[in-house]
Amino acid sequence: MPVRQLPEQVVNRIAAGEVVERPASVVKELVENAIDAGASRLDIFTEGGGRRKIVITDDGSGMTRADLALSVERHATSKLDHEDLLQIRTLGFRGEALPSIGAVAKLAITTRQKSEAHAWALSVAGGAKSDIMPAALGLGTRVEVADLFYATPARLKFLKSERSEAEAIRDVVRRLAMARPEIAFTLAGEERAPVTWAAALPGAPGRLARLGDILGADFREHAIDVGAERDGVAVEGFAAAPALTRANALGQYLFVNGRPVRDKLILGAVRAAYSDYLPRDRHPVVALFVTLDPREVDANVHPAKTEVRFRNAGLVRALIVHALKDGLAREGKRTAANDGGSAIAALRPAFPPRNNVNWDWRRSPSFPVSSIASFEGATAPLLAERDQAAFDVGAPSADVRFEDAPNTDLVDRPLGAARTQIHETYIVSQTRDGLIIVDQHAAHERIVYERLKASLERSGVERQILLIPEIVEMDEATVERLLARTEELTSFGLAIESFGPGAVAVRETPSLLGKTDARGLLRDLAEHMEEWDEALPLERRLLHVAATMACHGSVRAGRRLKPDEMNALLREMEATPNSGQCNHGRPTYVELKLSDVEKLFGRR
Repeated sequence: MPVRQLPEQVVNRIAAGEVVERPASVVKELVENAIDAGASRLDIFTEGGGRRKIVITDDGSGMTRADLALSVERHATSKLDHEDLLQIRTLGFRGEALPSIGAVAKLAITTRQKSEAHAWALSVAGGAKSDIMPAALGLGTRVEVADLFYATPARLKFLKSERSEAEAIRDVVRRLAMARPEIAFTLAGEERAPVTWAAALPGAPGRLARLGDILGADFREHAIDVGAERDGVAVEGFAAAPALTRANALGQYLFVNGRPVRDKLILGAVRAAYSDYLPRDRHPVVALFVTLDPREVDANVHPAKTEVRFRNAGLVRALIVHALKDGLAREGKRTAANDGGSAIAALRPAFPPRNNVNWDWRRSPSFPVSSIASFEGATAPLLAERDQAAFDVGAPSADVRFEDAPNTDLVDRPLGAARTQIHETYIVSQTRDGLIIVDQHAAHERIVYERLKASLERSGVERQILLIPEIVEMDEATVERLLARTEELTSFGLAIESFGPGAVAVRETPSLLGKTDARGLLRDLAEHMEEWDEALPLERRLLHVAATMACHGSVRAGRRLKPDEMNALLREMEATPNSGQCNHGRPTYVELKLSDVEKLFGRR
């Protein structure tokens, strides 16, 4: 087949395929144009998930008649005043959006600049341009896109349902609204009730207000201000405390020089920063804004401009990790899910409303069947002597009753004074204005973990030599995995060596762990190592080792503690960083304010 020049319409439709993937792509390009035009207010309206109609109106600078004529030509842009593609300071710069949209849809543009006596209008349908006509419009631009992909019907087959396309548009607008809190946005359409995000004040308070409006009150409540700067690269934004997590990474919003992006490097940095705080199956909620010289980032690596490439990717990653870790450590106790809100909700009895006279306790799902049987035909008082047995819960697991009131100084401490131990697992302490329930294993696990990290950074983990080496038998594949990481394990005071096929000899263990179950520890370590790959940084691998060792070296649930031991644990928690949660991400304690407890009993 001979080489031939493609017709202009075919070229435009091929280009449109790179830029206009779905209705959300159109909305993104047009909203970015409005932002670059200096708009302070944007109205977005859609029908049929954006397939039938998209209308975007802004109050930006608008265009002259000559600019309007050029705007629908390929590779015509007002975003570059030079030919240096490394100095990109606007969201759009390719000059392909409007002609690409006009090649596959019916496009109508009405615009007016303040230097013009009236507005001008132009339409493009399937690549065919109309004459420019006078029109009526205030300052700014109105763009209407109708019958998207009518010129390329095959593309319609690849669109999702109207609801899914509308949700994709909503996500695009949300991200752009987060990036520009100083701009007011209104999103409306037949698929949704109108939503308006008012313009926010400049600075961090305004940014947090906008993020709270979009991500919800929970994010505003748990948001931690983060920031770091070095060598001309600045990272700022807000990260949610580990109490607020998602089942996926869709709650992580990233912006580079005001441009919403999806970058694996930044997502990996966020995961690394939260590795000490969250379980493996949970993801943090963050909104991070990276600002740097445009020459240090390439925004031209993807036609839709959703990906970027950094000149110094290592510096950007390090700054993000540092900013997040510093913010999480600075907030200390607040980073845990230790407020009593969820606990109070779980404890609140499911009694019927007082004014519900038709309530039948016999049919209540929250009323025990055994109680119904004992109440049927009862003529004795509700709490007769024979019924008192229901309140016999056995002897307490530990007797730490105080003859006098607890030490006033301890009650004033953040975690209070220990009062008792329940089920050899939970410590109950009293504070000045409430009570605290501590999971002794989770709390001690975090303490041991932080000690291991500090010891490793300071002078290496102290080790104890076993008088008789402990031989642990495992399958050969597991043994090979462990022996391949001998050097890393040794740095944490765990010295092992081969003891024939299918066996490992443990000669030294970390002294901090005391007497430990070497067999269980090695098996857990081997399971973690099975998930590692060589791309996992050494630091992360070492932290995994430390976390596993801390779990095995902690006070176990089921161990009875004396009052002095419980108070000592509380004091260590107060002095330990990140003690609000264990290194698996679970809370170590729950605090109940006295006012909340009083509400449970109707005292408030």
